[in-house]
Amino acid sequence: MASDWDYIYAVARIRVLETRLLSDTDVSTMAGLKDAAAVVAYLKDKGWGDASTQGKDPEAMLAAEERKTWALMKELGVDFSVFDVLSFPNIYHNLKTGIKEICTSGNHPEAFYADDKYDRDEMLRILRDKDYAALPEHMRACAAPAYEAMLTGRDGQLCDVIVDRACLEAIEAAGQKSRYKVIRDYAESQVAVTDIKIAVRGAKTKKSLDFLMKAIAPCRAFDGRGLAQAAFQGEDTLMDYLTASGFAEAAEALKKSYSAFERWCDDRMIRSIKPQKYEIMSVGPLAAYVLARLNEIKTARIIITGKANHLPENEIRERTREMYV
Repeated sequence: MASDWDYIYAVARIRVLETRLLSDTDVSTMAGLKDAAAVVAYLKDKGWGDASTQGKDPEAMLAAEERKTWALMKELGVDFSVFDVLSFPNIYHNLKTGIKEICTSGNHPEAFYADDKYDRDEMLRILRDKDYAALPEHMRACAAPAYEAMLTGRDGQLCDVIVDRACLEAIEAAGQKSRYKVIRDYAESQVAVTDIKIAVRGAKTKKSLDFLMKAIAPCRAFDGRGLAQAAFQGEDTLMDYLTASGFAEAAEALKKSYSAFERWCDDRMIRSIKPQKYEIMSVGPLAAYVLARLNEIKTARIIITGKANHLPENEIRERTREMYV
C-alpha cells in the first residue's frame, strides 16, 4: 500500500491538470452555443478528443476523454484498488446486460461499458460457464439469482433489483473500509442518492412495500427501511421524510423537476470532494480529479445531447452540473 508521502508528486501533477478542467463559465458558454457541432468544436479547442475520434460522432470524443483519465492514473502509478469503488456501477451494469443478452439471445455490444477485466466478452464467458468465482467477491452472491430470475421467469425487473441492490451494498462496504475520506464520502453520497431515486420512482409508480424493501439498500445517511415505508405511503410522505432526514434540498429539487433533482445529486457529490483541492499528499486529490473529470464528461454529454435534440437553452442549463474548479 502506498503511503501518503508517495502521492506528493502525483498530486502536484494533478494540480496543474486541474487548471484545464471545465469551469462553470465554460459550461455556461457551451449551453449558449447554437448547436451540438459548436459545442464539440469548443471542446476540441480545449484539447478534447484525439486522432482516433476525428470524423466520428461526439460520443467517441467523450469516450476518449474517459480513457485519457484512467490512462493518467496508470501513468501516475496510483494503486488502482483505491478506485475500485468508482468502477462498481459499470461492472454491475455489465453483469445485468450480460444476463439479459444471454437470456434473450440478443446482441448488444454497445450496451456494455469498457472495462479492463469485466468487459462484454469476459462477462458473457463467465455467465455461460457459470464461472461466478471469476467475478469480484462482492458480485458473486447476486450473479446466480439474478441469472435465474431472468432465465426462468423472464423477470428483468427482479434481475435489476438483485444486481442493483448488490452494487449499492458493495459501494457502501467499500466506502466504510476505505481510509480515505473522499472515498467514504463518495460511497455514502452514491448510495444515498441512488436510494432516493429508487424511492421517488417507487412512489410515482406505486410499487409495493416488499419491492421497495428489496430495492433500497442500507445507507449511513438515513434509515433505508424508513425511506421505503415513506415511499410506499406516497410522494407527499416521501418529501416529508427526506426533509426530516436532512435532505430538504433534494425534496425542493424534486418539486421543481426530476432533472433538477438529478442535477442536485451530482452537485452534492462535487461539493463533497471540493475540499480535496487543499490536500497535498494523499490519494484524495487524485480520486477527486477522476470524479471531476467524469462529472464534466457527463455534463458535456448532456449539453451535446440537448443541442442535438433542439432543447431550449433554459432546459439545457437546468440539466448542467456544477464544476469542480
